[in-house]
Amino acid sequence: MLLESVEVRREVSELSLLFEISELLDRSYDLREELGPILKAISKHTGMLRGTISLLNRELSEVVICAAHGLSPEQLQRGRYRLGEGVIGKVVQTGRPVVIPSISEEPVFLNRTHARENIDRDTISYICVPIKMESSVIGALSADRIFGEEVALGEDLRLMTIIASMIARAVRLRQRTQEEYDRLLEENSRLQEELRRKFQPANMIGRSKGIQSVFNLIAQVAKSDATVLIRGESGVGKELVAQSIHYNSDRASKPFVRVNCAALPENIIESELFGHEKGAFTGALNSRKGRFELAHQGTIFLDEIGDLTPPVQIRLLRVLQEREFERVGGNETIKVNVRIIAATNRDLETLMGEGKFRQDLYYRLNVFPVVVPPLRDRRTDILELANFFVEKYSRENHKYVRRISTPAIDMMMSYHWPGNVRELENCLERAVLLTNDDVVHGHHLPPTLQTSEASNTIIKGTLEETLERVEREMLVEALKDARGNKAKAARQLGISERLMGLRVGKHDIDPRRYKT
Repeated sequence: MLLESVEVRREVSELSLLFEISELLDRSYDLREELGPILKAISKHTGMLRGTISLLNRELSEVVICAAHGLSPEQLQRGRYRLGEGVIGKVVQTGRPVVIPSISEEPVFLNRTHARENIDRDTISYICVPIKMESSVIGALSADRIFGEEVALGEDLRLMTIIASMIARAVRLRQRTQEEYDRLLEENSRLQEELRRKFQPANMIGRSKGIQSVFNLIAQVAKSDATVLIRGESGVGKELVAQSIHYNSDRASKPFVRVNCAALPENIIESELFGHEKGAFTGALNSRKGRFELAHQGTIFLDEIGDLTPPVQIRLLRVLQEREFERVGGNETIKVNVRIIAATNRDLETLMGEGKFRQDLYYRLNVFPVVVPPLRDRRTDILELANFFVEKYSRENHKYVRRISTPAIDMMMSYHWPGNVRELENCLERAVLLTNDDVVHGHHLPPTLQTSEASNTIIKGTLEETLERVEREMLVEALKDARGNKAKAARQLGISERLMGLRVGKHDIDPRRYKT
């Protein structure tokens, strides 16, 4: 009876360990991040003293310990073996496991890491199993155990072989995923090239009439050297327009230098733009190139141009006219070949009327104006942008978010987006982090979108009318998840098929709309 109890406890512990390792392997796309936690889990469940995972470098014919439990960083660095050298090198070379009841009696055991210098080696058992991917050995999993009659090395060998197999399958799965990703990347590159020929900038999204007119302007001006002034509210993507112009121009391989004029203090902005000579002012210990010099033969993007002070405006006017300037504290005239793109969210005409912006500079900048519409004027782009951001932040956070719920879409479409595309991106990044069921729901969006006053969606009507709306939304969501299958949707909602049919008919919902 006691023996049976021990066996049951061992089986339960093994199952718990295998389940924990399975979760670790599924947790991260980068398997290297999970090797250390896997060894820690093995130690917790089996009493392993030390453990390592080694991988084969085929180019160097060398086996290197890449993750360890119970080793110091210095000991880990020593863990390198030639093929066939030591137990680990032998296991990787032959593809056969090795079990050593007592390491003191095994001359092949090198103790290369020096992790067992001050202990009784008669008390240590050692197990090393290969990590195989199909017929190829890619590494080894090893562990130290306290030697004793009660230790079942055969059972430990079986368990470690299973774990090594799980690691190998995870490596193969990620390899296949990477191959598929590379294939999709190649296909995407081909499609991007087709889009480039039709001209839609690769870094911009939208099909609305307003944004398409911006694309047309970019196509017309990109190949020239004309100065461009980009107008639009904060967050609409003015920098993306500037990048599109640059990377579709003949200067695409040359520098694209961005300057945020509003972020630079008044006392250093001239030095940042035009550079300075050694000793020009306190702290100028060396000569330094300015942004205009760094952008030579490329493009300089002057963001928030409306915040420049009058003295800097005068110097900038000369650069626009002559393409030359002097560094702060210098006398040498420096000539540059640079294209200038400026952007602002301010009303330059009003600033000119107030004497805060030079009229001659305005006309020099306003050679080719591009006005980017606010997001509230291009609502047909909201869903496409939202899907793009969900996919982007799902990938970055190693999550799989399948879709955005209908109520969440309605909230986004009803909101006035004062922060434009930047605000939409921030909202979707937050929503991806919050969701736990692969769907972005309305409650994952910020409170500003959920407030009726802020989103201009004040609820009107009686309690009964409100409940009717909620019921209809739940029915639609269930039918979407069930791909239009009323029986499956009914089970999801916990109602009978008959009641489901009555409710669908009552709200005039056509399930065929949601079939794929």
